[in-house]
Amino acid sequence: MIAQLRGTIVRSGDEQAVLDVQGVGYAVHVSGRTQGQIAGLSGEVTLLTEMQVREDSMTLFGFLDLAERDAFRLLITVQGVGAKAAMAILSVLAPADLTSAIIAGDKAMVARADGVGPKIAQRVVNELGEKIGKISSLGGALAIGDAAGVGGSGAGGSGAGGAQSGLFMDAVSALVNLGYGRAEAHGAVMRVQAATASDNLSDVIAAALREMGT
Repeated sequence: MIAQLRGTIVRSGDEQAVLDVQGVGYAVHVSGRTQGQIAGLSGEVTLLTEMQVREDSMTLFGFLDLAERDAFRLLITVQGVGAKAAMAILSVLAPADLTSAIIAGDKAMVARADGVGPKIAQRVVNELGEKIGKISSLGGALAIGDAAGVGGSGAGGSGAGGAQSGLFMDAVSALVNLGYGRAEAHGAVMRVQAATASDNLSDVIAAALREMGT
């Protein structure tokens, strides 16, 4: 299994890059975002890779960072989302933006990707809503903390930022279980956390209910 490649980009286009590793050229499929990023790089480049083996082919997918690779791995667990659709989603949404869209239940953001219709986008939101925020490399903790006006201690979502993110996720989940829409719950908890530094789950849920007029 090829997990990482380091070499020089000799050609890129159509969301594919050829990486020269000590004289061997590896064709690596990349997202549109990654292609744009590597276009401005010079010298050696390191790509994290995911290899898919089929009966008649072996395909490499490349990522500049752990967050994008983990987002790819998570997306392809969704029924109906193959590697092509996952890369299309990552071409229009950075991992942190994908996290925010899923937590907010914003299927329209996911459906911006080429070839991803509303049904698949809804499935992504539904199936990954409880999973994506638990993967620290995706920046979910940091993205949620920043959006709610609370600080994080790093991209891994550890420390205060990770705790706030866990509280945020738990509060949103509780409101969804009470029958509120995920987007509505997400917005209410975000507004509450922007206005208060409370780390008590019950207080945050109660404040969010008041925010929604209950």
